[in-house]
Order: sequence, then structure tokens, then C-alpha cells
Amino acid sequence: MHFLYFLYSPSIDKYYIGQSAKVEERLSYHNSDENSIWTKRGKPWILVAQFVFPTKKDALIAERFIKNQKSRKLIANITKEGYRFRNQILENRIRASDPD
Repeated sequence: MHFLYFLYSPSIDKYYIGQSAKVEERLSYHNSDENSIWTKRGKPWILVAQFVFPTKKDALIAERFIKNQKSRKLIANITKEGYRFRNQILENRIRASDPD
């Protein structure tokens, strides 16, 4: 099981999208002083949404698809409470990339 997660930083008004099997550990890392990646400048980060995927590959495909849209509006809609991650285009991409 793998997760696609969305973080929000009120201090820089930005979203961050990532994927991990251990979301809470990743959130702690993004907010830690040990963090030397881009998210260091946005502390504190708040977990605003997470979605479960059966495999890491599926989570990576979803992450790449959303990031390629470059749409803050899309991210805002996805992170609304009660959003169901049912995107036909995304589901088709996951199926198309599956060799089975």
C-alpha cells in the first residue's frame, strides 16, 4: 500500500505533492531541521489530504499526472474534504502503464 499526499504551507502559500508508504514520517521530515530539500523554506507543513494506492507505481503515476497539470485549482479541488479520487484519465494512464 502506498500513499499520495498533499501538504500545504501557510507561510509561503504553496502546496507540495509527494508519495510514500509512511506519510507521517515524511511529514515529520518535511517539518524537521534535518530537511535540506525545497520544503525546508515552507515550514510548518500541514497534511491536507492523502490517498491510498495499491502500489508505489500507481502512486507515482498519479503524482506525475497531477504535477504535470501545473494547476493550483486542481490541487485545491483534490484536497477538499470528501474528494473521491476518481479521475478517468488518471485511471486510464495507470491501466495503460501496467504491462499485464
